Amino acid sequence: MSARQILQKLYDKKQAEIAELESQLAQAKAYLQAIQDSIKAMPRESAEAEQALRAGTNLAHTREILKAYGKPMHISEILKAMGKPIDKKNRLSLSGSLATYARRKEIFVRTAPNTFGLIEFGVAPKEMSEDLPENFGSMQ
Repeated sequence: MSARQILQKLYDKKQAEIAELESQLAQAKAYLQAIQDSIKAMPRESAEAEQALRAGTNLAHTREILKAYGKPMHISEILKAMGKPIDKKNRLSLSGSLATYARRKEIFVRTAPNTFGLIEFGVAPKEMSEDLPENFGSMQ
């Protein structure tokens, strides 16, 4: 066998090895993207929710009222408990803010029209075990 044929054989072997590694890299990137998508789909942790509301705001006050009351309340009841006038401006302002959090499934939940509660009032989603199965993420 000539030196050229030996080098060509080594070249072909290395090309095949690189192709296999690139395939493994593509699979690993797809797996990583799937994990990232799963993280985005999961609800935020309650500790993050606690920090999301600035102290002293209407939303923080509403959260305290709902916690004390222990069940969902109509927007008029919330405003009354806050000592604010029950007028259109206050109703729209507070219900709009609460609805935004409810749509994002953060802190608040809408149980009926203009009625809001806390997510923690409902059944908590089944907690995932921190110990993953041995074959979790395997491509076979």
